[in-house]
Amino acid sequence: MTQTTPGPVQEPIVETLELINAEITASLARQSESGARIDTKAIVVVGYAAAAASFLVTRHAQPVLAAFTYAAYAAAAGLGIWSYAVRPYEDVPTPRSLFNAYWDRARTDVLAALAAARVPAFETNAVKHGRKARLWLVSLLTLMAGVALMLLSLAFAAHTGAHDSPAGSGQAAAAARR
Repeated sequence: MTQTTPGPVQEPIVETLELINAEITASLARQSESGARIDTKAIVVVGYAAAAASFLVTRHAQPVLAAFTYAAYAAAAGLGIWSYAVRPYEDVPTPRSLFNAYWDRARTDVLAALAAARVPAFETNAVKHGRKARLWLVSLLTLMAGVALMLLSLAFAAHTGAHDSPAGSGQAAAAARR
């Protein structure tokens, strides 16, 4: 904890410092919970991309659109994994530094130092959290594009497959057996 307030803090301010510290602590907790929710959503995107790619493999699809679909699914999965990748988040203060620096200080000094140290930690984490949210959003949009490409690929394959043979795909197979 490198940041502290200058000079001694007066006792009537203790309640204000406790309120500020509680609000900052609650903001850090909400930020952490939000990050966990984004992680869950990113895992769902990755799983859905894998399942959709597996589904497309089992179908006759238009090859060029299928290739773009696979690329979109791979990008969605990659961005989703990148979104929930482990990042070092600021957690202030560390127990050792708190004890070493403030075990003999007045409560007001400790509260002021805690609040002063948590604000930059929240701001640093907010930047990382915003990046995580943007990565998840891009992975979701990429997945949606992949699904649209997959549907187009399957529709074009079904449409052109029926018109490629003069008797249609089902009738051509029956005629080949004769």
